[in-house]
Amino acid sequence: MTSKTPLGKLPAAVFGDLDIPRYPQAVIDAFLALEDLTGTVSDAMDELGLCGVVPGCDLPPTLPGRRMAGPALTLRNVEQRDDAYKGAKDRISKMAEIEAHNLAEPGDVLVIEGVPGISNMGGLSAAIAKRQGEAGAVIDGAIRDVEQSRSQDFPIWSRGVSSITGKWRLETVAINGIVHIRGVQVRPGDLVVADEGAICFIPREAVETVLKRAQEIGEGEARRYHDIQAGMPISELARRTHVYKFSQDQREAT
Repeated sequence: MTSKTPLGKLPAAVFGDLDIPRYPQAVIDAFLALEDLTGTVSDAMDELGLCGVVPGCDLPPTLPGRRMAGPALTLRNVEQRDDAYKGAKDRISKMAEIEAHNLAEPGDVLVIEGVPGISNMGGLSAAIAKRQGEAGAVIDGAIRDVEQSRSQDFPIWSRGVSSITGKWRLETVAINGIVHIRGVQVRPGDLVVADEGAICFIPREAVETVLKRAQEIGEGEARRYHDIQAGMPISELARRTHVYKFSQDQREAT
């Protein structure tokens, strides 16, 4: 881990972990190699009793077909009390995702608990995130400048688009603390995997267990597809379940 120093835009009390847990590249690559990324991960999390999946219809991606895996770098925005037009007149912005970008390492995923109907991230912020090597962003709130983030090949999963700026309306109140995305708790360093189907937030202590079970589920699905394409009769398909061993020890490990 690389020690980072805040830029000074926010008081020290706003910051949680300055260095978040990160994962070997082999683990990230193994998740991205799953053919049905969030489908198998979601199923594995169900079996393990882990609640951490947000459907893609709630937070659709700006770049269809993209998939992503990386540790969560978290931030929370709230609506500020001051009048937005006064803030615009005085040029006073209380948003500070630049502080999160400053802490980012290549492969991190910026996860923002934001505000709907107001932009929590724009094109300039997306450009900085891309330059820092962030894998993408998940935002429980609106975004703007979608053309710019798409042109930079930076994927964002969000509630939707709004050109209403957050600069004069929102305030960043926490970085690398616990956030909630569509009701799902996310801690800094939890693993985020996402595609068009869903966003899965895997607790950091369960990452290896989830990966192993997702790989097993994926192998079973591949066998099912093979049997279907090979012309196996429906009666035989109905009898085959391709159940894999899932021990009590694995359950207790989570």
